[in-house]
Amino acid sequence: MSTSTTIVRDATDRYLKARREAGDSRGAFQTEIERLGGEPRVETQVRRAAAPADVAAVLDISATEDTVVRARHMYDGSKLVQLADSFIPLDVAEAAGVENPDPGLGGIISRMAEAGFEQTEVIEEVTPYAATSVEADAFGIEVGTPLVRITHIGYTANGRAVEVCVHKPGPGWVLRYSAPLA
Repeated sequence: MSTSTTIVRDATDRYLKARREAGDSRGAFQTEIERLGGEPRVETQVRRAAAPADVAAVLDISATEDTVVRARHMYDGSKLVQLADSFIPLDVAEAAGVENPDPGLGGIISRMAEAGFEQTEVIEEVTPYAATSVEADAFGIEVGTPLVRITHIGYTANGRAVEVCVHKPGPGWVLRYSAPLA
């Protein structure tokens, strides 16, 4: 496990192909934790289910339409550090083969790109919320502890949302963003 209790989630370059595919990385999380000296591990459950109504609206599908849901528990060593659920439209998921729990080199963003659904824009919304009993039990914290939710929306060049991932990092994360000024 990492000697540091702080995880820096650097959105400046975390989604770039070279970063996601560094070494034998299975995606941005693995690359990030390894860069910080940690030991990444991900437990993934894949299922088909309807997305929450707000997610379905972003994906431009009906609230009753199935998506592929990749529910992940993400660890640094033995410590659970993040919960993350990705919702992917069925046509994208089937074309990209992302129902396999092991996403392969670069993760599902690389599989989507290979299938013609390259994410060319990512928008992330960060919102505070109070830990529910689910997060409290998962992270060993009190119900009501302030946490943040990061909603990642990946868009193709033609503006189609092909992934919505709801990240719920545990306590102690630093979120780093940068924006071009010119």
